[in-house]
Amino acid sequence: MSASDNAPALGPTDPFGDPLDPENRPARLAVGVVGTGRVGPALGAALQLAGHKVVAASGVSAASRRRAEALLPGVRLVSPPQVLAAADLVLLTVPDDALADLVAGLAATGAIRPGQIVVHTSGAHGVAVLEPAVRAGALPLALHPAMTFTGTSVDLARLAGCPFGVTAPDELRPVAEALVVEMGGEPEWVPEEVRPLYHTALAHGANHLVTLVAQAMELLRGAGVAEPGQLLGPLLGAALDNALRSGDAALTGPVARGDAGTVRRHLQQLHTVSPDIGQAYRAMARATAQRAVRGGSLKEGAAASLLDVLNEETP
Repeated sequence: MSASDNAPALGPTDPFGDPLDPENRPARLAVGVVGTGRVGPALGAALQLAGHKVVAASGVSAASRRRAEALLPGVRLVSPPQVLAAADLVLLTVPDDALADLVAGLAATGAIRPGQIVVHTSGAHGVAVLEPAVRAGALPLALHPAMTFTGTSVDLARLAGCPFGVTAPDELRPVAEALVVEMGGEPEWVPEEVRPLYHTALAHGANHLVTLVAQAMELLRGAGVAEPGQLLGPLLGAALDNALRSGDAALTGPVARGDAGTVRRHLQQLHTVSPDIGQAYRAMARATAQRAVRGGSLKEGAAASLLDVLNEETP
């Protein structure tokens, strides 16, 4: 059975029509949330604000249950099959590596019913991971909010204008777009075959940025700066804005200038205070030099001297 067998009939007056037309908002749905980590309760709460009703959720840890109680007050916490039994639309908000087994298990036990909308929020997967649910008659959507979540009410405000990486069968695109817009987001269509590359890009940018900033703050504390966040905030904010606007043309600093002596002194400091951060510095400096050479801001000769310093065993 294909998704199209159970897809809503789409038309100019259908409730799954143009999501930007207030006359064409999706019919109110009973929503279930499987996985009450940081993402699920926030998206459930966003759907409730749009007029849907979260009827059940599941969560295992004490922390996940607290999040559900805070963001979805009064919603009963039950087992995943019980969530599916109560819901028209199911949000599967579990870790990437747990998703395939969860879907297969729910399908094998008959928990999924024909016409049920099954949505996962994993950035790493498209809709192929939902194939067992599709065989059971479900309508598959992959809606990934490109945002970090705190698991608190702060996330609801951050959803305003948040891009969602969306993968869906063609006939379900209006449904996916409508739901994203109702949660306050902006759909960005991601073909199934490039979903892993899409997620790699986001993880590399966001996750490694956190590590980079944390390392910089650690070094500043070592230099006696009491509030490193206050010192770094304006600089990093400007650097991020410039990078988003101009890409490699935004590169500045000793590596982009080819100041090999300054880079050697940096490595000497890091060798003393934090060899682990020193290895990260070397890797990022090499990548920065390569991009600066390709962009034309760093000449080959200066780059060669810089790479000699970066390749030294000890500074």
